[in-house]
Amino acid sequence: MALNEYKKKRSFSKTPEPKGGEPSGKALHFVVQKHAASHLHYDFRLELKGALKSWAIPKGPSLNPSDKRLAMMVEDHPYDYKDFEGIIPSGNYGAGTVIVWDEGTYEPLGVDPDASKAVREKALLNALKAGSIKINMHGEKLKGEFALVHTHGRGDNAWLLIKHKDQYATTKAVIDKDKSVVSHKTLEKPKNGSARPPAERRRCLPTWSRCWRRWWISLSMKTGGCMK
Repeated sequence: MALNEYKKKRSFSKTPEPKGGEPSGKALHFVVQKHAASHLHYDFRLELKGALKSWAIPKGPSLNPSDKRLAMMVEDHPYDYKDFEGIIPSGNYGAGTVIVWDEGTYEPLGVDPDASKAVREKALLNALKAGSIKINMHGEKLKGEFALVHTHGRGDNAWLLIKHKDQYATTKAVIDKDKSVVSHKTLEKPKNGSARPPAERRRCLPTWSRCWRRWWISLSMKTGGCMK
């Protein structure tokens, strides 16, 4: 999958974010990164055809099947981004602290998990095109069946992340588990030092609803907004 949009938005001499990477092995990987950009959100990324299909989830994932969490599709990210944790310097796109909130493997529902990677990826591409992706996740925090459903009336990029009813479903807030599964740090204490919220985020705090609306509209219009 093309990474042109991802690369266009970044100056790699100024940001520690990865440029590329190639997957190896049969498993399909996922990562969820907690990201204190202009607005705190969670980046939900699924490995697919050598890149990471990505959605920004403002409220974060939920294990409660009653919750339908808005997930705004953003640009594809390179495969090596699944391991990225650190601080994107001020002045760069998506400036702020990133931690690996959860990671693991996944597979599409309705497909033999022992099928070849090519077969599983073909099923996922068809599901993506149809606007209904159903997967089984094997993470440290996110486990069991989930659905990503393209929704209408909120812009072309709007999807919903929904937990299926299974043995892992619960009303307990999984986002209360706020530490990185890699460094075991929180956003307030990233592995490369503490960081205050970006100045833009501090300016937005008193006028949250107005800034939130501006951010949401920018994503809906595919302008990239102030986060990735």
